[in-house]
Amino acid sequence: MQSTETRSIQYLDKAKNNMKEEIVIIGAGLVGSLLGIYLVKEGYKVSIYEGRADRRLEGVAAGRSINLALSDRGIKALEKVGVMKEVQDICIPMHSRGIHLADGKYIEQAYGTKGQFINSVSRGELNNILMNIAERSGVQFVFEHRCKKIDWDTNTIHFSTSSNKIVEKKTDLIFGADGAFSASRLSYQLKHDRFDYNQFFISHGYKELTIPAGENGSFLIEKNVLHIWPRGNYMLIALPNMDGSFTCTLFFPYEGANSFASLETPEKVKAFFQKEFTDVEKIMPTLTEDFFNNPTASLVTVKCFPWVLEDKFALIGDAAHAMVPFFGQGMNCGFEDCAVLHDVMQTHKGDWKKILAEYQTLRKPDGDAISDLALANFVEMRDKVADTKFIAQKKLEAQFHAKHPEKWIPAYSMVTFSPEMRYSTALQKGIEQQRIMDKVMGDKEMDVLSAEMEAAILKELAD
Repeated sequence: MQSTETRSIQYLDKAKNNMKEEIVIIGAGLVGSLLGIYLVKEGYKVSIYEGRADRRLEGVAAGRSINLALSDRGIKALEKVGVMKEVQDICIPMHSRGIHLADGKYIEQAYGTKGQFINSVSRGELNNILMNIAERSGVQFVFEHRCKKIDWDTNTIHFSTSSNKIVEKKTDLIFGADGAFSASRLSYQLKHDRFDYNQFFISHGYKELTIPAGENGSFLIEKNVLHIWPRGNYMLIALPNMDGSFTCTLFFPYEGANSFASLETPEKVKAFFQKEFTDVEKIMPTLTEDFFNNPTASLVTVKCFPWVLEDKFALIGDAAHAMVPFFGQGMNCGFEDCAVLHDVMQTHKGDWKKILAEYQTLRKPDGDAISDLALANFVEMRDKVADTKFIAQKKLEAQFHAKHPEKWIPAYSMVTFSPEMRYSTALQKGIEQQRIMDKVMGDKEMDVLSAEMEAAILKELAD
């Protein structure tokens, strides 16, 4: 950590060169907190303003978040500023998908090659760790200040406090890290006469449920697995927690025969779970209480452009590219935003107009790509993971990858375990590889890579 004297000298140097000195981040979530760490370590004076109260004092509100899957991209961004060591203590490795089929069978599908895994982390605990590190590093947090509007002529943010007072904050540079329904983005949208904005809700929502810990904090189902109960048009997933419990999430249609609208009584909820999720219903003693007490939340994709305004403002994380959670990349993508921004900062050395322009050029295509991949992965998780042809294809891909790792990386591994590869590149490669597998497999469900099939794949890759 830099001394006060060192930071003061840096601030004076910045002032002499007409560079930014003070930066305000709107939003104290995961990305805002990590961004604060990156910026303060570069010598900037950083304040983070948050509309809610300090979550570290109030605890985590139940039923409001999906457990997160921290993978290589996010880990790389955390390691870059030396915070992964503290985060590691709350991570539970998940080496595979555990598929609970409707007929009662259970199968596991490895996520990657040996040694590759994703990590289950509590959103609340991770946020607290990042906020604590940011605060120790010199970031100032201001809570219960909700962004109402931004005066773009003076770069002055107008905040509404918990007592309904309006507080103004003028600053050199603003980052909007205030989530999918970003107030800072809305203020920018009203200012910009050609601001592209697309908001897309899927027909499903989600509700958080719980599998409690067993005796002495034991896990009632396999610990190091992301569990999925795929049922075609809907699914249940479960991720492990440090205390032996599992956070379950039901992804379910809002309307229809089997939907949130149709399960309006405890009796109907109980009967539905006994029929569709027989094995897990038996270990969910608070099922009906959780179902009716926890909110039903929507699932939205947000794409927008531009993300930046000259050298004054930039969107980052969900405020720039909100996505559905089905590839487990929302947080990882936001963390990668911070790391890419930091790389660009090293190139342009305080020229924020160039920094923000290049950050946008690099990250906009990748934000769009992973948003599209996340939507497509919903179909895979709720339906295809139980399909025999899909299972056979994944086995073939794994065998071909083992023999030709330089020629073929499975689509999931490109996104999750290849942080050196851009999301946009992974999307294009994934589309091409699926075309090849569709052509080579045809209607067959073979799961052993024959010499003939290997040759056919190699030919397609060469053409």
